[in-house]
Amino acid sequence: MKSVKLPNRKMSVAYEEAGTGLPIVLLHAFPFDRGMWAPQVTELATAGFQVLVPDLPGFGETSVGSEPFTIERGADVVAEFLAALGLPKAIIMGLSMGGYIAMALARRYPQVVQALILADTKAAADDDAARANRDKLIEKVQSGGARAAANALLPKLMNTQNQQTNPASFTLAETIALRQSPEGIIAGLEALRDRPDAAPELPNIAVPTLVIVGEHDEVTPPLTAARLTSLISGSELLHIPGAGHLSNLENPGAFNAAVIAFLQKLQ
Repeated sequence: MKSVKLPNRKMSVAYEEAGTGLPIVLLHAFPFDRGMWAPQVTELATAGFQVLVPDLPGFGETSVGSEPFTIERGADVVAEFLAALGLPKAIIMGLSMGGYIAMALARRYPQVVQALILADTKAAADDDAARANRDKLIEKVQSGGARAAANALLPKLMNTQNQQTNPASFTLAETIALRQSPEGIIAGLEALRDRPDAAPELPNIAVPTLVIVGEHDEVTPPLTAARLTSLISGSELLHIPGAGHLSNLENPGAFNAAVIAFLQKLQ
């Protein structure tokens, strides 16, 4: 594990780094940390890329900092993280919450984004029902901690069949979720609940973009991914067979092959 200080935000960002070449930043989903990208790091580094995998504010080993966590602030932190490492731009890959932050980064700091990979994510903000559900889960986490979040979320995030046939991926996701602090989880839920609609700005994206979705994703289904693709000119859409919302964990072979094929066009 490495760490870089962001003095303006009074925080340190923990991250992993592997490989050399074009830099690619992997932004994790909620309620996880950089460990969820374990099946991708070596594969992408071997394919000839500098892989940077940070913990987002309040997750994993990254400190909260001086400001509340929001999706917009997450983008600010990623931009400052790149600047602190001396990288003028990078390929940005985000899954779910990481995808929201990737879209915010493209909106706020287009100059640092060389290309985008948006996995199992969507443009729309939460509707009233979804916001109410976030509030209910916040109450559960306040009393039951990370276990309450894991119990509520994991059955929805992973394809039921994969939970039975690939229990190791489920165990990894559960292990990562359980090591998050209740404070970090609650801040993440508030950030997700209050995030803006990204759709109006997506037509302004002018970099190569790949949209990935698990074919059995119930959280951000394939039709949602198709809408996301329709909003970004020239973007590609790929389905990951047999996968749910955590497509990078549920079918890493297909996920990695899709990402590497896209990245090789950029080299």
